[in-house]
Amino acid sequence: MTFDVHQLDSFLLVGSLVTLAAILAVRVSARAGLPSLLIYLLMGVVLGEAGFGIQFEDAQLAHALGFGALALILAEGGLATSWVEVRPSIPLGVSLATVGVAISVAVVAVGAHYLLGLPWELAVLLGAVCSPTDAAAVFSVLRVVPLPKRLTGALEAESGLNDAPTVVLVGVISTGAAASSGIAGVAGTIVFELAVGVLAGLAVGVGGGWVMRRAALPSSGLYPLSVLCLTFVAYGAAAAVHASGFAAIYVAALILGNSELPHRTATKSFAEGVAWLAQIGLFVMLGLLLSPDRITLEIVGLALVTGLILTFVARPLSVLVSSVVRPMPLRELAFISWAGLRGAVPIVLTTIALAEGVDEADHLFDIVFVMVVVYTLLTGPTLPVVARWLRVTRRSEPRGIDVEAAPLERVAADLLQVSISPVSRMHGVEVGELRLPQGASVTLVVRQGEVLVPERRTVLRHGDDLLVVTPRKARIATEERLRQVSDGGRLAQWNSATRRRPERG
Repeated sequence: MTFDVHQLDSFLLVGSLVTLAAILAVRVSARAGLPSLLIYLLMGVVLGEAGFGIQFEDAQLAHALGFGALALILAEGGLATSWVEVRPSIPLGVSLATVGVAISVAVVAVGAHYLLGLPWELAVLLGAVCSPTDAAAVFSVLRVVPLPKRLTGALEAESGLNDAPTVVLVGVISTGAAASSGIAGVAGTIVFELAVGVLAGLAVGVGGGWVMRRAALPSSGLYPLSVLCLTFVAYGAAAAVHASGFAAIYVAALILGNSELPHRTATKSFAEGVAWLAQIGLFVMLGLLLSPDRITLEIVGLALVTGLILTFVARPLSVLVSSVVRPMPLRELAFISWAGLRGAVPIVLTTIALAEGVDEADHLFDIVFVMVVVYTLLTGPTLPVVARWLRVTRRSEPRGIDVEAAPLERVAADLLQVSISPVSRMHGVEVGELRLPQGASVTLVVRQGEVLVPERRTVLRHGDDLLVVTPRKARIATEERLRQVSDGGRLAQWNSATRRRPERG
């Protein structure tokens, strides 16, 4: 098969139009409270054989492209994750990604075998591909739900970490290695791949950060490219020694994203754009891979029962057992259970079985595809309601202030843009009464389009935008103090212990 310049022209035209339509669809999905993946999957189905007639049945190519897209999504997730916020939730995230996955696989496999009559190999594969949550699906919905950091941290850590063990498990089952190695052999393989993958990620993350801090590149645009390439060095190095590339790329990105690197904001913005492109391409491709004429009532029934087992038995049980490492109130565990959205990851994992020629792999793909669509439609829009019903939303909503940050690289400082909302008690407070940490100061006040250079006696008003410069080591303390004043006014509690405690993180 050849690919000439005329085909390139057509590809660029169609690809650009589809991508633009997908970008505009994000606004629609956000308003509806749905993960955008559903719209992208539908676009793929419409473009496919049942719609515009684009034929795509190459399981090997789908497998390779799917892994590449997942690697990009995990890299962006690691770069955008704040270690300070996610660190307390790491034990629960690791437990959910290991013990939780094992319990979920076992429960779904037993249910699929005895209730649905699937052979054991297919039942175990179904349990394995359905167990990991999807970061893109989870956080596209959670953005509109104001949650405490302990909950978002746990969900984020789980979504970033649970891809690696399930990819290994699905791989050894699909290739037949599980039958010859036994349970002990499979467990040993998973431990080896995860351990070496994490070590590779640590090595590349620490070493890459050291190099990037000392590199004087001629253009700021080269730094985002370099950092993203470093994360893929970790992926490739781990894969070269048959370890988990997904564990390596997430760990490397997590380290690089939390290092004091030049142009961090530009790097994270670039990675976010690339990850969106990867998500769009991935979901549209998976939609193309579906053959709608294979979706029968039997497939729908199997998908619904599988989803019921996963959502109401396997997921709650896995969350409850995993929480032993970090006990939480039952209502918070219930929300974590309900928020375990499945997205592209389960569907991509089925392409491993397709590529390896597993018997009835297309059957497995169809079941998982329908299950993901139906249960994302069920759980996605209901998350805000469930969060309020379980009383796990932050009590500080609506927010009194909004804070955005940009780095001032050469002076190791951050520039905070603070917007004072109509509900903030910062209204009427003088600049001097903010009592910010040492070295932090309000440099400008923008009021009704006019720029003011503030003095200590300048009184702040609703609707003001403040520019606050803070040393990087005092940024967390500065943000905390601003929120204290916004919540409590000029009499908000303030002492040196409050100021120093966040700086140690």
